[in-house]
Amino acid sequence: MIPAYTVNQFKDTFISAKTKKQPFDDEVLETVKKILEDIRTRGDEALQEYTEKFDGYSGDNWEVTKEERKAAWKEVSSEVIESLERAAANIKSFHSKQLQQSRMMEMTDDIISGQLFRPIERAGIYVPGGKACYPSTVLMNAIPASLAGVQKIVMVTPVRGGDTIPAVLSVAADIAGVDTIYKVGGSQAIAALAYGTDKIPSVDKIVGPGNAFVAAAKSLVFGDVGIDMIAGPSEVAIIADETATPAFVAADLIAQAEHDERARSFLFTTSKQLVDETIVELQKQCAELPRKDIAEVSLTNEGAIVLVNSLEEAFELANALAPEHLEIQVKNALQHLSKVKNAGSVFIGHHTPEAVGDYFAGPNHVLPTVGTARFSSGLSVDDFVKKTTYVYYSEKALRNAAPYVETLATKEELDGHARAVKVRLER
Repeated sequence: MIPAYTVNQFKDTFISAKTKKQPFDDEVLETVKKILEDIRTRGDEALQEYTEKFDGYSGDNWEVTKEERKAAWKEVSSEVIESLERAAANIKSFHSKQLQQSRMMEMTDDIISGQLFRPIERAGIYVPGGKACYPSTVLMNAIPASLAGVQKIVMVTPVRGGDTIPAVLSVAADIAGVDTIYKVGGSQAIAALAYGTDKIPSVDKIVGPGNAFVAAAKSLVFGDVGIDMIAGPSEVAIIADETATPAFVAADLIAQAEHDERARSFLFTTSKQLVDETIVELQKQCAELPRKDIAEVSLTNEGAIVLVNSLEEAFELANALAPEHLEIQVKNALQHLSKVKNAGSVFIGHHTPEAVGDYFAGPNHVLPTVGTARFSSGLSVDDFVKKTTYVYYSEKALRNAAPYVETLATKEELDGHARAVKVRLER
């Protein structure tokens, strides 16, 4: 079900730049280019055509009304509402500690410098609606934006049959502070948010995960708007020793694999016995899984078990992979946290499955994938804040700095820069 690899085989297959899979291929990119240009040119008319073609929704009233949002609360059970509210409280608590205040770095009679923190004005949140329903994505994307002080939070998500979105998404949007919801999805929704139409306003930044077409669209509109990241297939890497429980390890691999067929699930372990028993557990647990067909394809084609010589080798492999999620299921797991260099989010100990982070713990679950954790981070309040520096110089301060500024400007052959200083001192 899940293949075994040597360390070198794993590197060649999953880490090598030559074999690393991109979130989308050239064919997807070309298709999306045409859709974006069509919506930029024809606006709502094109958006309606693509929404009917891809989502099966033929209506032209895409906004979820106040009445629909109010009615959604009656369709969702009290247990689900309580779970959403408790999760939201944890997410708010964690992300509120990321808030920063504008500050002055230096202040004398002659020099003042500092930094302003200002929220972006309009944020667009994409919530997938293809193979599952994701109210947790609503919370994870909208709550940091709300905490940052974004003035207008717009959410787009496709209908899933009928003419409306799942009620639980509407409830989650209310809890998270979403202002407006539109029933559009795919690359056409990204185009609408980026360029604006008569019915859907443009935003300043687009965040949220999606399929290959959404990822391609985000990559193409970047520059016209900001984006959080280009999300690839979701992934988990588990580092485990002989103290790990096979049933726990298998359950966490399956939890990742059931996302979709391209999801990647890896186990790096020092224990041959754990390998054998985990394989048995995978077969047993998959047999009982509603999304069995998806999970089995994912594990077979995109999964891997690697028997390593030491935990040090396991961490070296994990840091080279830079996984979206990293679980550490070893003895005294917390003591090994310092060995992590590259990972989107880390789950420590035998009783901390990735699932608790996906829904409830508080840290964001929108994370870098496909090795981008080497240089990027998960979604946070910072994604919705602009940082503007400022500086004030008195005449005295400028006179003191002038020789150095003029020297550097002259060295770079930018005489206009030097003159901008000289002219002030000459007068």
